[in-house]
Amino acid sequence: MEKDIRIVFMGTPEFASNVLKGLVENNYNIVGVVSQPDKEVGRKRILTPSPVKEMALSHGLKVLTPYKIRKEYEEVLSLEPDLIITCAYGQIIPKELLDYPKYKCINTHGSLLPKGRGGAPIQRSIMNGEDKTGITIMFMNEKMDEGDILYQEEMPIDIHDTNATLFNKLSDLALQMLLKFLPEYIKGNYKAIKQDNAEATYTYNITKEEEFISFNDDVKKVYDHIRGLLDNPGAYFVANDKKYKLISVDFEYCNDTDAGLIRGLENNYFRIDAVNGFIKVLKIKPEGKNEMDARSFFNGAGRNLVNVKTRETYE
Repeated sequence: MEKDIRIVFMGTPEFASNVLKGLVENNYNIVGVVSQPDKEVGRKRILTPSPVKEMALSHGLKVLTPYKIRKEYEEVLSLEPDLIITCAYGQIIPKELLDYPKYKCINTHGSLLPKGRGGAPIQRSIMNGEDKTGITIMFMNEKMDEGDILYQEEMPIDIHDTNATLFNKLSDLALQMLLKFLPEYIKGNYKAIKQDNAEATYTYNITKEEEFISFNDDVKKVYDHIRGLLDNPGAYFVANDKKYKLISVDFEYCNDTDAGLIRGLENNYFRIDAVNGFIKVLKIKPEGKNEMDARSFFNGAGRNLVNVKTRETYE
């Protein structure tokens, strides 16, 4: 029965496309998909569809890409959804949509609500050095991530997890949770728990300034900050007035450091000192060049950075 109901799926990034793919492959009746409009990408500013739109079109699904869902919701209503599922859609859903479906609107969110409300819960959980996160399935309301909680599962954050690896793990978890939850939900077998607003924390979107890395801080904080940005939107440092994007890093504690100092090649990495330790740079992308491993970098321009200090402040 649950696979006969008319579902509209709303999502945008890769995180959500994996969930959509799984619902389709498990024969759920997706009558339409709503995603963010195509965006210009790269230096050539090529108009590119979202991962969710690409996934939907590959399965022959109807796709809507309203610029402002608050004003452009009528076409979604014309699909006559029994249930709306959102997953990292990126816009606030208007009351007209929230009130329409028989089985309401539910959202999969990448944190253990009420902690981690907002647009960047996965990145922030790593950047904050947290050791666990999870997925929350919740009712949607007109406020940001404040709806009643329906189902939660925890997931540990590994010390080597990056934004990219944790996104993939949580996307898989979100799908598996939905596949377990939906049959019972449609039967009415669920309990909605109100969130405790006093326990709420907020995760704001990553700023351009945060992509800049200063090494003048505790090495673990610097490491967490970097891996929370890999591989998107990315993290970089500046030395000799040139940008260097960090692709793969690790860290090590030690006492003899000079924060921001670039040292020579050691085994398969070169080190940049922080406070109480150093960052091991395994892969790097110099400005205007392809990414490369540390050894290749030091066989070329990298050798000129030995004993150079990185820039301390964002400009």
